[in-house]
Amino acid sequence: MKRNIFPSVICILVLMVTYVACISKTPTHKDPLDTEALTRNQTEVHGTQVTASDVQITHPLNAQWVAAGKNIYDVKCSACHKLTTEKLVGPGWKGVTQRRKPEWIMNMATNVDMMLEQDPEAQRLLQECIVRMPNQNLTLDEARKVLEFMRNNDGDK
Repeated sequence: MKRNIFPSVICILVLMVTYVACISKTPTHKDPLDTEALTRNQTEVHGTQVTASDVQITHPLNAQWVAAGKNIYDVKCSACHKLTTEKLVGPGWKGVTQRRKPEWIMNMATNVDMMLEQDPEAQRLLQECIVRMPNQNLTLDEARKVLEFMRNNDGDK
């Protein structure tokens, strides 16, 4: 009789170990991203406020900047922003270059804290999205390339 129980106990133990091993504590793409915890001790590094005269819009689009901007988006922006009008954590990007001036977009990318403190539209977006945009410490050059990618996303040629 004892011989019949032993294989059953071994089988149950193997199943339990397998089950426990399959349970992962790693967050999935469905878990909410706690951007505040990720950036809590991160100080914002930025220069002066970007003005309209600081941003030169070119036609046609600079294809190298579009590609570089897409890479920056993929690494630093895609976790919170979709390329459609759909809100993820932050607002969707589709149409943003028609709704906002280039200097506004670049200031949101490079001077997040300043914009959330001073700009009424940035403050409204914070109330709408609830989550404060984390500072990604983009340089002006990187922000300009992201702007070029946004223009491309909005259909500019």
